[in-house]
Amino acid sequence: MYRIPMNMLAGLLAIGLVSGCSGNSGSTEIAAPHDSSAAQATFRQIADGVIVDVGGAAKQVRLEVVGDRIIHVTAIPGGGFDLPASLMAVKSGGGKQFAVSSDAGHVRLKTAAITADVATATGAVQFLDKDGKVILAEQPNGRTFTPAKVDDKAFYAVRQQFASPDDEAFYGLGQHQKGTMNYKGKDVELAQHNMDIGIPFVVSSRNYGLLWDNNSITRFGDPRPYQMLDKQLKVFDADGKPGGLTANYYVDGKLKLSRVESAVNYEYIKDLKHWPDQLKDDKGITGGPGQTVEWKGAVASDVAGLHKFRLYVSGYFKLYVDDKLVLDDWRQSWNPWYRDFSVAMKPGEKHAIRIEWTPQSGYIALDHQDPLPAAEQNELSLSSELGHAVDYYFIGGNNLDEVIAGYRDITGKSVMLPSWAYGFWQSRDHYLTQDELLGVVKRYRELQLPLDNIVQDWRYWKDDAWGSHQFDKARFPDPKGMIDKVHAEHANLMISVWPKFYPTTANYKELDAKGHMYRRNVEAGAKDWVGPGYLSSFYDPYSVEGRQIYWRQIRENLGDLGVDAWWMDATEPDIESNLDIDERKLRMGPTAQGPGAAFFNSYPLMTTTGVYQGSRESYPDKRVFILTRSMFAGEQRNAAAGWSGDVVARWSNLRDQISAGINFSLSGIPNWTTDIGGYALETRYEKPDAKDLKEWREINLRWFQFGAFMPLFRSHGQGVNREIYNLAPVGSDVYNALAWYDKLRYRLMPYIYTLAADTYFRDGTIMRGLVMDFPNDVKVRNIDDEYMFGPAFLVAPVTEYKARSRDVYLPVGSSWYDFHTGRRYEGGNTIKADAPLERMPLFVRAGAIVPIGPAIQYTGEKPDAPITLVVYTGADSTFSLYEDQGTTYDYEHGAYSRIPLSYDEASGMLSIGKREGSYPGMPVTRRFNIRWISGPTPTASDFDAKVEQGVDYTGEAITVRRDKQA
Repeated sequence: MYRIPMNMLAGLLAIGLVSGCSGNSGSTEIAAPHDSSAAQATFRQIADGVIVDVGGAAKQVRLEVVGDRIIHVTAIPGGGFDLPASLMAVKSGGGKQFAVSSDAGHVRLKTAAITADVATATGAVQFLDKDGKVILAEQPNGRTFTPAKVDDKAFYAVRQQFASPDDEAFYGLGQHQKGTMNYKGKDVELAQHNMDIGIPFVVSSRNYGLLWDNNSITRFGDPRPYQMLDKQLKVFDADGKPGGLTANYYVDGKLKLSRVESAVNYEYIKDLKHWPDQLKDDKGITGGPGQTVEWKGAVASDVAGLHKFRLYVSGYFKLYVDDKLVLDDWRQSWNPWYRDFSVAMKPGEKHAIRIEWTPQSGYIALDHQDPLPAAEQNELSLSSELGHAVDYYFIGGNNLDEVIAGYRDITGKSVMLPSWAYGFWQSRDHYLTQDELLGVVKRYRELQLPLDNIVQDWRYWKDDAWGSHQFDKARFPDPKGMIDKVHAEHANLMISVWPKFYPTTANYKELDAKGHMYRRNVEAGAKDWVGPGYLSSFYDPYSVEGRQIYWRQIRENLGDLGVDAWWMDATEPDIESNLDIDERKLRMGPTAQGPGAAFFNSYPLMTTTGVYQGSRESYPDKRVFILTRSMFAGEQRNAAAGWSGDVVARWSNLRDQISAGINFSLSGIPNWTTDIGGYALETRYEKPDAKDLKEWREINLRWFQFGAFMPLFRSHGQGVNREIYNLAPVGSDVYNALAWYDKLRYRLMPYIYTLAADTYFRDGTIMRGLVMDFPNDVKVRNIDDEYMFGPAFLVAPVTEYKARSRDVYLPVGSSWYDFHTGRRYEGGNTIKADAPLERMPLFVRAGAIVPIGPAIQYTGEKPDAPITLVVYTGADSTFSLYEDQGTTYDYEHGAYSRIPLSYDEASGMLSIGKREGSYPGMPVTRRFNIRWISGPTPTASDFDAKVEQGVDYTGEAITVRRDKQA
């Protein structure tokens, strides 16, 4: 380190700087809360930034320039910056265009767009735009390091707090089943789970993002784990006596046991030991048929404020607070999850609590958290259980698209999926035989229902051979022939592969011999749920050798048969469901890089890395496609898409998927889907009466309508076969509506595939939170049930049974067309939109140019067919139609074409620009038909209606003037 005299600073690093950005989109400015001590700064310039000696919890802060808008911040309590390599980041520095300066108590690093200012007295960093306005500021003394030791390895629990104005909104953080869009003031735990995806990337309505580089369990908001009721609250029974809630256990409505319980706690397998012995069946199973439980009493606190609660639950449940029904829902027994609620409490004031639970062999726990100190309740806080440093990337931008582009600059481009991935997928749990699978593909073709992907879920292997990756020849006698027949029908096969192995398989033995199996699950004698139950465990993907062996085993048994895509299930990893968190950490380790607890969230990134890299090497001319149940920062570079896990067929769960998908997309990973119809069902749907059958068909149709406008379009579930023709009789109203949306998806394929290409070439996002396109409309910040599908479509799914209309907010800054009728609305208004059963409210932004393709049965069927350009008049706009071969990586070498489209409202002129680029097999000429939508028309959504105009396009620029009568 060396000290630079103040009179020398002006001459240092005189570098020409270019135009920058403002990180503030009109919100309240943050006051800079920094110490202005006159102490002379001690710092050292490095190749891509600066290291500063500081006071406070950290001893040094390092700033590294990644790009003009990206600064990598690392703060350490001592010991130097020789830190483990990042798993999520492929680019952690390297920027050259910056200048360093210093004055009393501050060291500043300046790029063309932003300045990072370090207060040397506290180590707090603030980020300013090029005009000197604060975008984001760490709190003084807002950095915490708490020593921790795991497996005799030294770590720190780390936390960083930032100031945040009241009107700021936060998004991203992965995919969470909260039904919440804006996480301001909320608590979000990032801990991989069947239905919950933790990605430590948060974006702000102030047009910046933070990528938190930590692999352990991380918390946004309150850093404290939630606790059982009795840890912070006074708990009273039904008679008002302190000590716990009254718990009444019933069988077939008859009271069998009443006792006082200090907490509601059947949260994990280990907690089931508390279940009353007299209510266990002969196998020790809890919550069997006819059993119900009621807890009632009251809670009180000495702490005033808004108290947060979480009910972790499966089975049927109702929860009342002060006799008001707060929660009423159902989840499948083996997959409980959290439902949040809050209660405003005054010191000493009692609040009545009542829970009614039908367990169905499920789980339940009621957790609580005292309010944070007032100063912390509104701030931005990120904390992790284990780390070596506070390590994050600040990403500035003019808009959230630029912020997401910065995330991908750090973690890797979102590589393109094969074009067929954006068609319709048919899946179920699971196809039992080769003939059954082939029969589904054949039936889709017979009914002329478009289909691109048939999915083989688990148990295609022999029941005692999980992890063999081999078909059971009794049920799948000719796997290669089966796959060839799928291909002959112009469809593709995705197959389920798990990181799970039975010890009896050769694959387990090979991995174990090399030290690449987690053994604790086997040593614990934990048996799974298949047949009589088998011992099993998961492999360790944290070494190159382990990943290579895993991929080779898959390739030799499946890849070389011609399988087209990989469904990588249970990548959390879910080694045994319903283990407590501490035991989960032990069973997923030790990894090749350290304790499982230190790498809790990164397993999906590492296992998909092995399959992606192996696929690229083994099949270099074939695009990789991976569907994975869990994801982590950077996984978009592995051709990976996420889905929302084993959600249930409930209207509330359908609604929750909307905000889950939007926030997942705002986390920087563009490809996402859900199990259309919900994976798990109530028994009433498996053998339904007429009433339940009607509701079953309606929830599937409403979910299917939503699914047609997800990035990926996939039907899957258990209990009832999910093929379109099995959901409703051929020719019925519901069947016809399902078929209509399937066909609509394919007519929109030129538009959708362009959106897909833009995720790679332009770092675009397909499923877009309204805040992305309408940042100045404060009303959109909390809307959690609408989104944009690309630049043109506003999607408003219906999530209530029997609803035939719904409120839709149309954002300020545009006029909007009803897609179905052509009726025009002005933005800034909430309308009551019609939602007949067969149609979902769908609106198109004025000025949109939407390319519509031909009626096809699979994505590559008619590559040279005419395309209809539907222009929704009322505003100027542009679109860039993308085309390529569809399944190879030639696009990485420039083999693709773009056709620029623009519409000028004043002149009524549509310009079709000169084609840019080419690719093998590209249609040299193409017919473009033109339709103009400017008001109500009965053919607004009829793509086969007579077109007003048309041109033959040869690749040269051409213009078409709107017929004013059109």
